Amino acid sequence: MASTAQSPSIKQLTYFVAVAKHSNYRRAAEELGMSQPALTNQITLLESTLNTALFERSRAGTLLSPSGRDLLDAARQVLLSMKEFEDLAAAMSDSHQTTYRLGVPPTVGPYLLPHVLPDLHDLHINLKLYVREAAHRELQKDVLDGIHDIAIVPLPLTAPQLAMEPLFIEPLKFVVPVNHSLAGQKYLTPSKLRGEKILTLEEKHHFHHQVQEICERWGADLQRDYEGTSLDTLRQMVVMGMGVAFLPGLYVHSEMHDPKALYVCELRNFPVLRKHALVWRANAPNRTFYRELAADIRTIINNRLRYVISATR
Repeated sequence: MASTAQSPSIKQLTYFVAVAKHSNYRRAAEELGMSQPALTNQITLLESTLNTALFERSRAGTLLSPSGRDLLDAARQVLLSMKEFEDLAAAMSDSHQTTYRLGVPPTVGPYLLPHVLPDLHDLHINLKLYVREAAHRELQKDVLDGIHDIAIVPLPLTAPQLAMEPLFIEPLKFVVPVNHSLAGQKYLTPSKLRGEKILTLEEKHHFHHQVQEICERWGADLQRDYEGTSLDTLRQMVVMGMGVAFLPGLYVHSEMHDPKALYVCELRNFPVLRKHALVWRANAPNRTFYRELAADIRTIINNRLRYVISATR
């Protein structure tokens, strides 16, 4: 490849990181909002500029070359530094007109944000949030890598480099089919779980591990062969009599308006809770604003959802 005196652009580094993330040009192009031929052309130009191949094409997909693996972290750091530069400029202007990238778990975002975002927009008229869903561990990594600016994640954190503000505590509700022997009881003693077939989500979700701990403690049978891919799938499996399940309080509040198919109850003297926080990189220039956002979200939760979840003081 011929070497040139041109330097790589920020956009080209963004394209490089996206293709590396997906190991697929088509999916990377979809995420970037551009055509696949245009993306391929930009990567070819970048490789020409660097005088090295970044990817290897094979039947297994688009794989990083040895040079690509060595350069990927450096590219991410350049993009992160550029984002922090932009954030610092926005913080100095005190206008907060930047679009912030917010990551949320799929078990929280669709059931929390519709109640929160309208009021948040009223408080910060110039605020724009680009929302993406991912599992909790991926969210924390994406914040550290600069893919997200902030994220709502379950506690505890696994990445000590992140700063956080607690947001709310959410109960998990126990749901059974209406024809189940435990239906009709508002509160159950935890010992009633012994031998019950408990359904849950896939292991990548934080929610899975919490339900697994409950099963191990009270002798319930976690159905590993029938894990749901979403909360809606999990609910439908309970309706079909495949087992019983714990569902987040926000989901029950938002989606379960028909009590005919399922019965919702709680464990007596053993509330099952999960805690969520807003997190960001500890050295983020806008960290003061992020704390302000967290306080505003807690206030909105207290005003609109206090009978469903509890804002953390």
